[in-house]
Amino acid sequence: MISTQEWADTRLLWDYHQMGHAPRPCSVAIGLGSHDLGVADAAVNLYKRGMAPLLVFTGATSPTTRERMPRGEAVHYRERALELGVPSSAVLVEPRARNTGENIRFSRELLQEAGVDVSSALLISKPYEERRAYATARKLWPGVEIVSASSPMTLDEYVDSIGDARLVIDMLVGALQRLLIYPEQGFMIRQQVPDDVIEAYERLRRGGFTSRLLLDDSGQARGRASR
Repeated sequence: MISTQEWADTRLLWDYHQMGHAPRPCSVAIGLGSHDLGVADAAVNLYKRGMAPLLVFTGATSPTTRERMPRGEAVHYRERALELGVPSSAVLVEPRARNTGENIRFSRELLQEAGVDVSSALLISKPYEERRAYATARKLWPGVEIVSASSPMTLDEYVDSIGDARLVIDMLVGALQRLLIYPEQGFMIRQQVPDDVIEAYERLRRGGFTSRLLLDDSGQARGRASR
């Protein structure tokens, strides 16, 4: 059972991970590969609303997507976009990226090679990855305005779509850990994390929601918050 306090803590993390950006027209929309085809759906919706003239889908495969997306995340996203009526001329595919940093770097390289002038980028991710995508792009793509977006879903709706509440909480905790430790490794910009979010994160860690945490060489979870 997940306690009332754990659900309250989970909602704090969920709300923090979302940037709250209002979608606005950008040079390009970039769909970050994952297990979730909803990212492609969100990208198509934004394209059809005139928020970007071009879509880039980026992503190879991972242990969690290999069976569902054997041709690669970006390729499956492109196929979904074409099914939904996006012309093939409006879609570019970057099939090599295996993490968020590579998503950004390889997409940037692809757009440069294609001669696309990018002053702003609409980054589409899973709802709980908005802040991570934003922080990574701000570090690796300076000078470009970054707008984060995802499928408009509540936490309850997302849990229902995944079908495993504990896994969702584990993913939210893991995503917060990366926001804490990746800036010092040069992977993203540092962002202020409110005290109540830190406290919720620590309680969830102590409660055993740890399957998505990165470990140090001694096998201990990294990223305990310091004040």
